[in-house]
Amino acid sequence: MEKFTPLPETPLLPGWRSLLALLLALCPSAVSAAPHRIVPRVTSAPVPPEMRSNAFSITVDGQPVDVAHAATSYEYASFDVTGPVTVAITAAEPAFWDRGVDIEPWRLGIRAQRDGRTIRFNLAAPAKLSISRPRDFLNHAQMLFLFAGAPAPAPPKAADNVHIYGPGVYHQSLNPQNGDTYYLAPGSYFFGSLNFWKVHDVKVLGRGTIVYEGPQDPDHDEGWMQKPDWHCIDALEASHIEVNGVTCILRSRTWSIQMKDSTGFVYDDLRVIGGNPGNANQDGMDWIGSSDGVVRNSFLRASDDVIALMGNWDGYSDADMVRPGQEVHDIVVEHSQLSTSISNIVRAGWPKKIFNSRNFTLRDSDVLHAGIGACGQTFGLLGFWGADGARGDHFNYRFENLFLDNWYSLLQMQQRDQSLRSFTFRNIWALDQPPLAGSYVSGYITGLSLQNVKYGQKVAASNADIPLSANDAQAVALLPPEDPVAEFTVDPPFARPGEIVNFSAKETPHAQYTWLFGDGTEVHGRKVNHAFPDAYGTDLDGQNGAGRFRVLLQLKDKKGHEDWAAQGVVMVSHWLDAQETAGPMIPGLAFAIYPGTWTELPDLRFREPALTDVAPNLNASAQGYTHYAVAWDGFIDIPVDGGYTFHLMDRDGARVVIDDVEVSRTGPPFAQVCGSPGNAVRYDRGELGLRAGKHKLHLEQLHQASDGPPRLLWEGPGLPVTDVPAAAFSHPRRDSISARPGDGNGDRKPQKPARSHITPQ
Repeated sequence: MEKFTPLPETPLLPGWRSLLALLLALCPSAVSAAPHRIVPRVTSAPVPPEMRSNAFSITVDGQPVDVAHAATSYEYASFDVTGPVTVAITAAEPAFWDRGVDIEPWRLGIRAQRDGRTIRFNLAAPAKLSISRPRDFLNHAQMLFLFAGAPAPAPPKAADNVHIYGPGVYHQSLNPQNGDTYYLAPGSYFFGSLNFWKVHDVKVLGRGTIVYEGPQDPDHDEGWMQKPDWHCIDALEASHIEVNGVTCILRSRTWSIQMKDSTGFVYDDLRVIGGNPGNANQDGMDWIGSSDGVVRNSFLRASDDVIALMGNWDGYSDADMVRPGQEVHDIVVEHSQLSTSISNIVRAGWPKKIFNSRNFTLRDSDVLHAGIGACGQTFGLLGFWGADGARGDHFNYRFENLFLDNWYSLLQMQQRDQSLRSFTFRNIWALDQPPLAGSYVSGYITGLSLQNVKYGQKVAASNADIPLSANDAQAVALLPPEDPVAEFTVDPPFARPGEIVNFSAKETPHAQYTWLFGDGTEVHGRKVNHAFPDAYGTDLDGQNGAGRFRVLLQLKDKKGHEDWAAQGVVMVSHWLDAQETAGPMIPGLAFAIYPGTWTELPDLRFREPALTDVAPNLNASAQGYTHYAVAWDGFIDIPVDGGYTFHLMDRDGARVVIDDVEVSRTGPPFAQVCGSPGNAVRYDRGELGLRAGKHKLHLEQLHQASDGPPRLLWEGPGLPVTDVPAAAFSHPRRDSISARPGDGNGDRKPQKPARSHITPQ
C-alpha cells in the first residue's frame, strides 16, 4: 500500500491537517474514493491565532491538536476520532499536576499516567471530557475541556437556501431566514451571535464555533434581555430549529442560549463553555415561555443555572416580576454532560413569577460539577424556587439515570400557591462524594418520589439518608430499587499495590457485570480479582502513602435495565502506627480559640489562644468571640488496621492533621450570592494507612463569615462513609485547663490572653 505523505507547511499553503479537515468536511467522498490514501484515525482543524492557548499542548496518537482559549481560565480542544486513541496533555506550568488529575465523567473509569508535566490516558470512543485538578472546578480554576467526536457529517448539497462556511475567522453574526440551512465547517470561527429571530424551519449544522464577547455590564445582570446579538444563541418566536455540532464560547456576563416564546428546538452535539469573572448571570440554556425542545449528546459549562425554565423574563421591576408568563412544557435533556461553577443544574421558577410548566425530563446524563452555595435557596440538582407569592401548576418532572460526580445537594423545592406535583427522581448514582448540603421541601408539594437514590453502594431509605428536611408535612416516597441491583463486596477491603483484591457482585440471573477499577482497567464477570498498580489512587492525589481508587460496577440485565454501585478502595504503601499514650484518657477533644480576622487559615503555632476548653466533639464554645480560629487536639481511635478516607467539609476553611500528616484542607472561602449569608460548604478528602489504635488528631477551622462546626467523616474496612462519632475522640487528662472568658468582640485582641498547654501542629 502506498504510504500517505503529508504536504509540507509553507507560508502560502495551509498545513496538511487543515487541508484534510476541509477535505473531509466539504468532500468526504473524495477521501473514500482514493483507495491508496490512509485516512488518519485523528482529524482536527487548526485554531486561529487569536484563539490559540499556550496553557496546554496536546497530542492524540502522537498527532498535535491545537488548544483554544475559551473564557476566564478555561481551555478546550476539539478533534474527531474513528477508533481508540491515546491522549497526551502537557501543561505549561511545571507543577500543574502535583495536586492530582481529575478526568470526568467518572463513569468512564479513565485514569491518567503522569510523567512530570505530561499526563496520558486512553480514550476508547468519542467523548466529551472535563480535565482539572481534583475538587478544583470553580470560576478561577484552570480547566481543560476535550471534545472527541465522531467525524463531522458531510455538508448538504448546494441549493439557494444552503449557506456553507469553510474554515476561517468571521467577524459577524449569523441571521438565518425561514427555511435556511447553514453549514459551519470545522475550523470556522464566528465572533458574534447566532440569531433565530421570528424564523422557522432552520438548520445549523457542522462543527463551527461561535465566540460571543458582548457589551454587557460585568458587574450587573443585563444578560436577561431579549434582543439579537445579546447571547451566543438567541431566539424569539422561532419554531422548528435544529442546531447540530456547534460550539458556543461565552466570555460576557450574559445568558448563553436563550429561547423566548419559541417551540420545536433540537440541539444535538452542542458544546457550550461559559465563564466570566463575575461568576454569575451566565445560564447555560434558558427556556422562557418555550416548549417542545430536545437537547442530546451535548456539553454545557455555565456560570449560573445550567438549565432554566421560566414563563417570561422582562426585567427586575416588581411589575415585570408579577406579569404572568407562558407555559413551559415538553423539554427533554438526555445523554449530556452538565457543569457549572455556581447555581443549580436545573432551576425552575423564581420569586413572584407566575407561570405553569409540565413534562420536563433530564435523563441518562452526567453532572460533572454542580454549583456550591446558595442564592436565597441552596443550590442543587433541582432548584424549584416558588417564593414570595409565586404561583403556578407545575407537574411531571423526571430525573432519571443520572451520575453525580462533584455535587452539592439533591433537591430544593418550595411553592406555596397552587402546586408542585409528580416529581420523580429515579436511579440517581452519586459515585464518589457525599452530599455537601441537605435537601429541603416546603409548601404544597405532592407526588414527590425518590427511587434508588444511591450514594456509593447505599440506597437512601429514609429522609435522613438524603438528608431531606421539610417545614410542612410532606408525603415523600422513598422507593427501593427495581431489578437489577448492583452491589458488591471487597476482600480484603484494603491492600498493598500489586496484591490481589477479590470483588464479588450480588448475583442477578442473565446479567452482564462490568467493573471499572479506577486505574484504567475494565473487566467483566460476577466474581473477579484485581491488583492495583500503585498507591496514588484514581486521581493521582494520594501523597501520604495511601491512595483511593474509585471502583465502579455496572450491572445490566437482558432487558437493558442497569444499576451502578461505587466504592473507594484504598491501596496502602506506608503505614502509620498507633500512638503510645501516657496517663489516663478522657472523652472529647481539647480546643483553643484564637481571635482575629483572616481570609485563610493562619499559622497558629506562634499565636497565643484567648481561651482553652474541652468539647465532646467538634463543637467549640468561643464564649462571645465572632471572628476567630479554633484548633482541636487529642486522639482519634481507629477500630481496625486499614486504609482510611477522611472527608472534610467546612464553610470558612479547615484542615485536618493525623499523626503530624496533613490529610485534607478545604479550599478558600467561596461567598454565597444574592445576599445569602456566609460562605458555601467546601470539601476535601485524603487517605492514610492506619494501624488500629489511637492516633494523634489536630483539626483547625476558621469562623469568619459562617457559623457551625466543621464536619469530619471517615470510611474504612467495614465502615461506610459516616460522621466520625464523638466516641472516637479522646484527649489526655490534665490537672488544669486555662480558660479566659471572651470579651464579646472577636475583632479586638484580648488584653492578656491566657497561655494554653495546647500546641497546634
